[in-house]
Amino acid sequence: MPSANYPSLKDKRVVVTGGGSGIGAGLVEAFARQGAETIFVDVLEAEGTALAARLNADGGKVRFEKLDLTDLKALDAFFAGTGPVDVLVNNAGNDDRHALADITPEYWDNRMAVNLRHMLFAARAVAPGMKAKGGGAIINFGSISWHLGLKGLTLYETAKAGIEGMTKALARELGGDNIRVTCVVPGNVKTPRQEKWYTPEGEAEIVAHQCLKARILPEHVASLVLFLASDDGALCTGHPYWIDAGWA
Repeated sequence: MPSANYPSLKDKRVVVTGGGSGIGAGLVEAFARQGAETIFVDVLEAEGTALAARLNADGGKVRFEKLDLTDLKALDAFFAGTGPVDVLVNNAGNDDRHALADITPEYWDNRMAVNLRHMLFAARAVAPGMKAKGGGAIINFGSISWHLGLKGLTLYETAKAGIEGMTKALARELGGDNIRVTCVVPGNVKTPRQEKWYTPEGEAEIVAHQCLKARILPEHVASLVLFLASDDGALCTGHPYWIDAGWA
């Protein structure tokens, strides 16, 4: 499928969190193909190293760094070393299943750190550089899950609901500096991680819930993110943008 080219993204410095696999890897590849200087972080060292090598061999300008985003000192050190960032994509998260009875205060803190907290501190880290450059784009990743109230994801859904609220707040906070803050809300995206949860019957049930009868792939999500990151999305801020094939 032919995809759009956004000249405004060429040579822009883009940071993608959780870029080593799944949706994140699709985002990294999409920005690399736009000619952006694409820096991505993940805890998955082997996957991240292999992805960067493949894209650079294809002419990309891609750099991978292993980073645990729950370590806020390491997060700040990473952003201090990148220089000013034009686009931040807060993609990293983890949707481990859990039962309400098994939630402890420690697990709560861990899940918020993994799925929500790092997005705020990454945004805080890049905001001064974006202001100095005259603007930028921060794209946070939400989820359809909390809108549907899916079972076994209480803390994940709590964090994802918080991301939409945080997006609205940051858009107001940073709008005067021409920094746009948006939230992408994917439906059920077919990735290797998601495939382990679903049987063929489960896959069919997902499609049955959707208005459009096709599985969402990482490249579909990346197409929306590229638009929001580009100058074509210049007046998009403060809102969630859905790509769920009409499920919710």
